[in-house]
Amino acid sequence: MAYDFKSESEVKDYVNNLGIEYRFGCYSEKKPEVCHLLGDFLEAIKKDFDKAGKLYKNNCDEYRYGKSCYKFATYCLMGKGGQKEDFQSGFKYMSIACEEGESEGCFNQGLVLITNNESKGVQMDIPKGMDLLRKACEAKNANACYYLSGMYISGMRNPKDPKKKEFISKPDMQMAYNYAKEGCHLGNIYSCANLSQMYAKGEGVEKNKELADKYKKVTRDMQAEMESNKTLTFQEGLK
Repeated sequence: MAYDFKSESEVKDYVNNLGIEYRFGCYSEKKPEVCHLLGDFLEAIKKDFDKAGKLYKNNCDEYRYGKSCYKFATYCLMGKGGQKEDFQSGFKYMSIACEEGESEGCFNQGLVLITNNESKGVQMDIPKGMDLLRKACEAKNANACYYLSGMYISGMRNPKDPKKKEFISKPDMQMAYNYAKEGCHLGNIYSCANLSQMYAKGEGVEKNKELADKYKKVTRDMQAEMESNKTLTFQEGLK
């Protein structure tokens, strides 16, 4: 919906009315999706990170609204909004976000588990981490598909193997191709670049110059679009 504001006062009135609408929808109608939007409003418009953080936490604790769980997890990890930096609490809320269908929660929880965060109280678990990335990819998270593709290109070695010879997940170019293709179709530019190279070299898929050139062009077009379109979408918190 487009708005044709005639003056700065009209913009201020619109923003204030929006805040009132969100508060009513959250506190009176008790709609978790509106509570999340109110949190985004407090964060992005009012710059009141303390209130936003409390709202995200309550919306997660009371309604288990996945997007709010994810946002509060990031507050814990960053020490934002009056929260002390708390990696374990952040990981906990990432887990809840994932359980409630928020793919970003699954994606970030997976990344935590495949990297060494034992000093922060989270035990590395590469198989579980990869399972979470698969779950995120299946939920159309383009970044998760890209990371999985990369893991299958190089393989994942056992970090406790002193000579790093033992694979926990062996290289598999067919799987790497599958995830690169999915990531590209979901809009991940790096997946498209890798897909072009796979077709050019015949890795994980039959060599095909025409398709290599096609995805090379897709990559260039995506890069050009990213450089020319750097605006934010209002109410993107629900997407």
